[in-house]
Amino acid sequence: MKNKYIILVLLLLCACGKQVTDAPISKESEQINAWIDASRDSTHLPLATRRGFLTQSTDLAYGIANDTIQLDHLSRISLAYKRLEDSLGFRKMNQRVIELARKAILHKAEGESYWDLASFYKSYGIMDSAYYHYRNAYKSFNLLPVDSTSMSLRGRILYSMGDIQDHFKDYLGAEISATEALRIFEELGDYRRIYNCNNLLGIVASGMNNQKKSLEYYQRAGSYIKKLNSANEVGLIWQNKNNIAYAYLENGDYLKSEKAYLELSQDSSLKHENPVLYSKVLTSKAYSILKTGKNISNAQKAILNAISINDSIGFSEDQARANQYYAEILAAGGDSLSAIKVAKNGLVLAIENSNSLHHLELLRLLTTLDVKNAVTYSNEYYALNENIQEEERATRDKFARIRLETDEVIQRNEALTRGKLIWTLVAIGLLLAAIALYIIFTQRASNNKLKFEQKQQEANKEIYNLMLSQRGKFEEGKKLEKKRVSEELHDSVLGDLLSIRMFMGALNEQSDESAVEQRALMIEKLREVEEEIRTISHEMNKASYEKFYNFIVSLEELVETIEASSGIECSFTYDDDVEWDALDGDIKINSYRIVQESLKNSVKHAQCKQALVDFKLSEGILTLTVQDDGVGFDVNKGRNGIGLRNLTSRADKMNGTLHVDSGKGNGTTITVQMPAKYVGPQNPSGMEGQMQMQNA
Repeated sequence: MKNKYIILVLLLLCACGKQVTDAPISKESEQINAWIDASRDSTHLPLATRRGFLTQSTDLAYGIANDTIQLDHLSRISLAYKRLEDSLGFRKMNQRVIELARKAILHKAEGESYWDLASFYKSYGIMDSAYYHYRNAYKSFNLLPVDSTSMSLRGRILYSMGDIQDHFKDYLGAEISATEALRIFEELGDYRRIYNCNNLLGIVASGMNNQKKSLEYYQRAGSYIKKLNSANEVGLIWQNKNNIAYAYLENGDYLKSEKAYLELSQDSSLKHENPVLYSKVLTSKAYSILKTGKNISNAQKAILNAISINDSIGFSEDQARANQYYAEILAAGGDSLSAIKVAKNGLVLAIENSNSLHHLELLRLLTTLDVKNAVTYSNEYYALNENIQEEERATRDKFARIRLETDEVIQRNEALTRGKLIWTLVAIGLLLAAIALYIIFTQRASNNKLKFEQKQQEANKEIYNLMLSQRGKFEEGKKLEKKRVSEELHDSVLGDLLSIRMFMGALNEQSDESAVEQRALMIEKLREVEEEIRTISHEMNKASYEKFYNFIVSLEELVETIEASSGIECSFTYDDDVEWDALDGDIKINSYRIVQESLKNSVKHAQCKQALVDFKLSEGILTLTVQDDGVGFDVNKGRNGIGLRNLTSRADKMNGTLHVDSGKGNGTTITVQMPAKYVGPQNPSGMEGQMQMQNA
């Protein structure tokens, strides 16, 4: 009987790790799927009706008890909102899915939701936020058991991260991410993604000016095209040949690049099926002819044809490069005036399309063509080059910080997992030992009882005394163990706590005015140093203005920090329906600084008990209000301090106005009004497997 109890306990322990299998598809799930499909596919219905389907689906999904099935439905609903271009609905549902997945410890669902959010930000060109959420997705997928599915998920996320790092010219980080993704896909035998990773690594190597390595990656990528059995095999071949030709061109092997581009340009189907790539090929072919010193007229003919095609298809992104090459061709033919004119036109196009690379190249070209204005172009070149380098350094530092923080979280999670495993094994071992001891003592008692069963009163008394003796020893052992634990607590932990309490008590006893002032001064100095370091780190370069994300979260943390450190009751209100993260970077960082400086003034000078921060948006005007109930001051008396001058300067930067309403004993209200500007959506670029092209 006792052995049966042991087996039962062991079975219960083993059953702890098992999961409940999913139930068959229910009528509720079928109805939810039908509503989601209707919302997604019924393009003939009004938008309000399609949103109504999603609202009904959401209400029904919340009633499903199975966490996995519920999260699967909610995730599909969030993607349906995204497809309807309802960004607010998508983000609210996505955040809900993340919260539920984290609560239910469903790492795959959590990672996929971060992935969806990263793709959303990437489609709107908010690349730093996209990278941040890709990193969160990778962290979630990294907690999954190692199998082919989880490895593929990690590899795809790493590829997407490398693509964004290449976009920001963080070539070292991009190379690390893409190389790790390539290792995973090679292990899985995923040829399509092996091709993509080699292609990306070729682009990254080109950005690092290692054209030899770039060519190797492109050639390696080309060797996988036949293995893909892709319907777009011809397109991939064109892409690969163009990238190889570009590597020749950048490496200065102009004869090979001319030959490669000539072969591509003679493909009759390329012009009709991919005019964008065809125009790039013509531009690069013209430049190759120029560099080989052959017939300049052929080069001019090719470049003019490329410019004409770009105009006809509206492909303005490559026109700056085409104009640069055209100017060089004209200069080589001796027509300096026309070359200067074309180069200036290319410079305008480069600025309009934010083409920093050819912006620099055209400035460099103009310093040699337009000798009279060479100094001006040279100064502009060095200023722009320094700006770009500062931005790239800031971006690399930012990505490094994100990687470091995530790696630290992963290491902590691994340490916690190992610790939990150790404690679980210890608990199981102790339980088994206790069961064994129980069996031993029980069996011994039973044997003694059977041995002296035939004895009468005396034997029964001896048995009873023996049991009491054994029980006494057991209790004595327990007391000794309790005493040992008590001594450990008293001599170690309690001693440490007592030392800390006495140290803090000694500080509190120093209540003289000098000690209080000195402590307050030191605390204020520490806070000022903290603010100064934070300000310097955020304002060292303009890149922070462009990459300021999680705006409302940052403001909430600022207000909570000031409330906790000052004792002032602070509140923060804002319009919940406004897409704050989509605001222009200048508006976000300057608004943050205005709130920060205003609250700091309230803490230092106002002697207030309450402070209020409010954001509102009405008819395209953003209104920021910071109000306190302090002693106030006379705004018409004396000169403004440096704090108010800084606030006015920041308002002017945003084409806004700043108004200060205050009086002695009436508190202070600072109101800033400015036009709201948003970062506009850009053309979505694929998360992975995208057709990456070199602007050769």
